[in-house]
Amino acid sequence: MPQARIGVIGGSGLYRMEGMTDVEEVAVQTPFGDPSDVITIGKVEGVPMAFLPRHGRGHRITPTEIPVRANIWALKSLGVEWVISVSAVGSLREHIAPRDLVIPNQLFDRTKSRVNTFYEGGIVVHVTFAEPFCSTLGDLLLTSARELGDVKVHEGGTYVCIEGPLFSTRAESMVYRSWGMDIIGMTALPEAKLAREAELCYAMVACATDYDCWHESEESVTVEMVVGNLSANVANAQRILRKVAQKIPAERSANTCECASALSTAIMTDRSRIPVEAKEKYSLLIGKYLS
Repeated sequence: MPQARIGVIGGSGLYRMEGMTDVEEVAVQTPFGDPSDVITIGKVEGVPMAFLPRHGRGHRITPTEIPVRANIWALKSLGVEWVISVSAVGSLREHIAPRDLVIPNQLFDRTKSRVNTFYEGGIVVHVTFAEPFCSTLGDLLLTSARELGDVKVHEGGTYVCIEGPLFSTRAESMVYRSWGMDIIGMTALPEAKLAREAELCYAMVACATDYDCWHESEESVTVEMVVGNLSANVANAQRILRKVAQKIPAERSANTCECASALSTAIMTDRSRIPVEAKEKYSLLIGKYLS
């Protein structure tokens, strides 16, 4: 089975990678069912990369129904260590205009109907999540975006993740602004949490498509507005991906980031008490800590 160290999860509007060569489609089976779609593995600027459309090709899967555990597991099983999320978001700040890009550094969880962990059935894992995005990968994305020269990109910001699929009420949007949130979306969680539990480096290129519904001088959010603005951003996101592919380190180390060892002190369950079935099920994720 082909391998890739870089994985891209494409959001609304990004269903395939332009310019990918030596393309092969891989259907991966996981303990958590099928991923959102087949995973496309090929080369971008000569660098192996795995691409997965978050909502499936044709946008068939709602934010709540995304098989996030299967998606992250599948990428991990293909050798992926670095995961780049490309996501559509609404702006909660005047200075973040539609068609701007944001490299967020914080998350706020307002979801309510999603499974937030891989681990169950006799094993308890508490992973540190104070810094939910990999700063090393985030810095590389920011540098790559700035090198384009003709793209407005914002460094940092807090992404509030709502359940969806409906957009916010005006009251909700105003409250999120009062809380200090910067952008709003429906898919960063539990994706970022599960990536950390799988010891993957995870960062995001957030594509602002609208001003949510707080901005009184703007019309309310519509699918047409989102799709139109996102289409303009997808090309820039692809340009960033081509640049960052050349910058990602060949190997991860303690000096690179702490994502690769996120589980080293996180497994709370006495090793002798972990059921054999759980050890076998999670061997891809925790096997190195149980030997």
